[in-house]
Amino acid sequence: MRENGLPVVRCLLASAILVASAIGFAMAKSSAQRDDLSASDRQRVASVTRPAEDFSKPERFEAMAAGAATVRDFSIKAAFDAPSASLSFEQRGDFNLGEALFAKLWVSSPASTKASDGLGPLFNARACSSCHIGNGRGRAPDGTGDAGSLVLGLRSGHGPYEIYGAQLQTRAVQGHAAEAEVTVSYEDVPVRLDDGTLVMLRKPNYDVGGLAYGALGPDTSLLPRLAPPLLGLGLVEQIALSDLEALSDPDDRDGDGISGRLNRVRDPHDGSLVAGRFGWKASQPSVRVQSAAAFNVDIGLSTTLFPQHAGDCTPAQRACLAAPHGAQAQSDDVEVSDAALDLVAFYSAHITVPARRDVNDPQVLKGKELFYRAGCVSCHQPKFVTLRDPDGGPNSFQLIWPYSDFLLHDMGEGLADPGSDPLAREWRTPPLWGIGLTQAVLKHGAYLHDGRARSLTEAVLWHGGEAAAARDAFAAMHADERRALVRFLKSL
Repeated sequence: MRENGLPVVRCLLASAILVASAIGFAMAKSSAQRDDLSASDRQRVASVTRPAEDFSKPERFEAMAAGAATVRDFSIKAAFDAPSASLSFEQRGDFNLGEALFAKLWVSSPASTKASDGLGPLFNARACSSCHIGNGRGRAPDGTGDAGSLVLGLRSGHGPYEIYGAQLQTRAVQGHAAEAEVTVSYEDVPVRLDDGTLVMLRKPNYDVGGLAYGALGPDTSLLPRLAPPLLGLGLVEQIALSDLEALSDPDDRDGDGISGRLNRVRDPHDGSLVAGRFGWKASQPSVRVQSAAAFNVDIGLSTTLFPQHAGDCTPAQRACLAAPHGAQAQSDDVEVSDAALDLVAFYSAHITVPARRDVNDPQVLKGKELFYRAGCVSCHQPKFVTLRDPDGGPNSFQLIWPYSDFLLHDMGEGLADPGSDPLAREWRTPPLWGIGLTQAVLKHGAYLHDGRARSLTEAVLWHGGEAAAARDAFAAMHADERRALVRFLKSL
């Protein structure tokens, strides 16, 4: 049955309306609880974060995805490289220094360039920018031998693999053997939409060869990951915890089929249990910790948070542990000093989000309405107002539009990691801001955690679990409706 040109399954439409109402109620309740806001501010925040109801025109400030930090004038090529528009002259200097460290190619020890040695001995990349290509998502395997910038995490039972650690390292410095070679192939998965359109998805298969330190155990799970985009990380860090808690419903008490939950993780600064916000599994609590963990596991560099000079090497890899390292007394006895880590974290936290395009376009507005009606906003929460934080700098008290609740959701068996890990089927809702420029900036699609989806249509059709109803609503749309919804996504 159809109504006003939109596919209507009445229970689904009613559910979508209830979801939007529930989101609005949750955000209003959360705003009332925020102690960083005055009474008048709480009313303002509740008003501006209320879900959209009128789809005939854009919402106020909708084009400004990152609030005052949004860059309005940008070239497509550099759309993901711009600093926050709110940075001061002095902060721009720190941003540029952090960018240089982010792009720096590290070398093995010992080396004459003491400020740049300490690589590995086993590693996946020599620079942060090697995985976060153009500050966007990583490059997916092509299925013909080039693994792109994919990395494979490892789990044995409920922990890292005892010989190879948390992640397979496919590169090594001279005199050491890389842990393995990774080959990726794809098989076709045909999906027939309700109007007869055939969409061919691709399912990745992973083969690990050339294992240099012994066989993998029979219970070892391979966890494929591409680097996610870096846009707006500092703004995400400034979202009030109470706002995220208000959206969390791990037991699905409201019966809407959506049971997002916060992932609680240990903060290595003090060992406290805090909310994870970053990474595909929301496994990192802050931009600084995320940066330090990547230095350690991906590049093999020590920080005061992760002081292992040999990175992800294990006790079974004795030569790796005994290799020279680049730690120096003047660098806090680690390879990446606190000062250097702070600059990289500052850079990563202030890469801004480009302004929306075509927000007034009728097709985009129709696609936005379809996005709401399909229930996509159940997880892709459109907007927040960040903390009014005197230490938050330019990321403080901004209306932002990330389209994520930053919670873990069961996404079904099709996207699940192998193995019995309780998090296997759960993924943090990825923010959608900037997603419409991915193809133009990076010259590839590579969506989802492993890059299997070559288009936004494919990415939607891989959704399952809690997102199955939204996926089915998309599949039930006519072709022009699907085009409108994708056009809306491409405007983000």
